[in-house]
Amino acid sequence: MEQPPHPVSLLRSMLIGACLALTAGPSCAADNNSSGLEEIQDFNYASLKGHARELAAREYVDHEGELPESLKQLNWDEYQQLVFDHDHALWNNEESLLRAEFFHLGLNFRHPVTVHELVDGTAEEISYSPELFNYGESGIKGAQLPRDLGFAGLRLKYHTDWKRDVVAFLGASYFRAVGGEMQYGLSARGLAIDTALDRPEEFPIFTHFWLQRPAAGSDITTVYALLDSPSATGAFRFDIRPGSTTTMDVSAAIYPRKPIERLGIAPLTSMYMVGENSRRANWDWRPEIHDSDGLSMLTGNNEWIWRPLVNPTELRFNSHMDNNPKGFGLIQRDRDFDHYQDDGVFYDRRPSLWVEPTNDWGEGAVQLVEIPAEDETFDNIVAFWNPAEPVEPGQELLYSYRLHWGARPPAASELAQVVDTFTGLGGVVGKKREYYSKRFVIDFKGGRFPMLGADPGIKPVISASAGRVEITSLRPQHHIGGYRARFDLVPPDDSRTPIDLQVHLEKDGKPLTETWLYQWTPPPVEERELRNPGHLD
Repeated sequence: MEQPPHPVSLLRSMLIGACLALTAGPSCAADNNSSGLEEIQDFNYASLKGHARELAAREYVDHEGELPESLKQLNWDEYQQLVFDHDHALWNNEESLLRAEFFHLGLNFRHPVTVHELVDGTAEEISYSPELFNYGESGIKGAQLPRDLGFAGLRLKYHTDWKRDVVAFLGASYFRAVGGEMQYGLSARGLAIDTALDRPEEFPIFTHFWLQRPAAGSDITTVYALLDSPSATGAFRFDIRPGSTTTMDVSAAIYPRKPIERLGIAPLTSMYMVGENSRRANWDWRPEIHDSDGLSMLTGNNEWIWRPLVNPTELRFNSHMDNNPKGFGLIQRDRDFDHYQDDGVFYDRRPSLWVEPTNDWGEGAVQLVEIPAEDETFDNIVAFWNPAEPVEPGQELLYSYRLHWGARPPAASELAQVVDTFTGLGGVVGKKREYYSKRFVIDFKGGRFPMLGADPGIKPVISASAGRVEITSLRPQHHIGGYRARFDLVPPDDSRTPIDLQVHLEKDGKPLTETWLYQWTPPPVEERELRNPGHLD
């Protein structure tokens, strides 16, 4: 995991905020200290929130373009040569279960961040030095770089394996973590602004970090971060505990500079290219390629929802209204290596990420964005919470939540879950098709199924926002200990308007399974091939 964890395709048009003198040490240079804020002598989260609030009342200052040209011109392989010297890791000589290392600026990582260490409430800046890095065959001469260059981000390592990192903050407000599988996958962000609107998305960035020195023998460390962007500032606290499931208790205080049309709280970013239900980009030899295969939601009224992801032909935006959600996440539910056959990046080991609100989030919506992708290096899936109340300057928006990074989300339903979603051409085998239809096949497993008798009286409940549902069936699937619901959907006309589908299984009017949600866009009329074999004419 020595490579920077975020695909460079995502790191575009991200901005850097003003330099703040928030330490007890020397302040930033006068020409960069455009915030005009005084130093913090006793650092804590309350003082960081105060500075973020005051910064929001000031004009945003853009420092983009200040990186030396030699670092901007690096290609990916050259950037990989810029490696932190492990012997200089923070807390390397302490009785600590964690260590911190830093990423070098360069390539698309062009916005320097300032890093501090916190000891007993006092912050001391960690200065960039070329002696902290090995430059390999990059062509970069460290001695020729500015001494106040700054860093691109940071990573944390855990005592169980000092060679591989368990958490990384790198690029804009992106960060990632691993669970027990020690495999990176999807990302989280501090904040998303105006995602999937008819104008460029705004990418806030973490401009400053403060790393709390862990207590001796403790497996918890705290990272504070200041966020800045043209539209908002923010103060963040992350209490991080690595493990088989790595947890982060996050406190976020957001201060808008201007009205924000679409604010994304606890945003998650992932990749879905090819899967069992969505094979549009099927030119790769591997059967499935994705970091996450579904959006899982536990609503405020305790309904479990599973929304399989797709790689659409055009951008999709869906909003799931809720009040005080219990949780949501992008999940890699399918963990069978045989379904991926990738022995290089191991998609079967990618972590799931579950967001568990720990304060009152009120009314809003879990929103899902799916972007067409032709390549697995492009993260095309975004999910976040969007508050219902308008976002205006002068507000203080407080959100607390726990992030769970690992193979399985911590929240588990007593209901059966969706384990497979398949799609294909509808119709009856051996009979000539007279019209076009789409087949949907959903496998459910777990819950109370093992307790049911030979004639359980289970029924599928199927609804569609448009079109005609036909050829429905429900069959036991003994190889998984579950049931398979199947149906065909006939689109209503020549329209390509998306159709929303919903399925669950019930017995005696009570649900046995989580709710399967899906959105299908009928293909253009000229692509609705019936594929009737010649012997049926």
